[in-house]
Amino acid sequence: MAITVKNNRVGIAPRKVRQVCDLIRNRKASEALRILRFCEKKEISIVLTKLINSGLAIAADSEKYDLDNLVVGTIFADEGPTLKRIQPRAQGRAFRIRKRTSYITVELKEA
Repeated sequence: MAITVKNNRVGIAPRKVRQVCDLIRNRKASEALRILRFCEKKEISIVLTKLINSGLAIAADSEKYDLDNLVVGTIFADEGPTLKRIQPRAQGRAFRIRKRTSYITVELKEA
């Protein structure tokens, strides 16, 4: 049995989130938090840290899990809805800006 935590419509492109997800996949939760603390992509690491801490809080409340043995099993970022914006360009043209969002899912399981 695993603990699944989700965060929808995060205002970061999923391609960027996947780069950080690859760093912490299949690692212990404590080690993953340590890696995220010193990661260069701060905004993404803050979101992932909150998700992992939320999963650890759920595990602590249920008392079924040993917190020291929890591992980040599956972690992935799917594409969410894209916000379309228009930026004015020269000679009356319009340039479309696509602000991409992500659905992030973290699953904690016991090793």
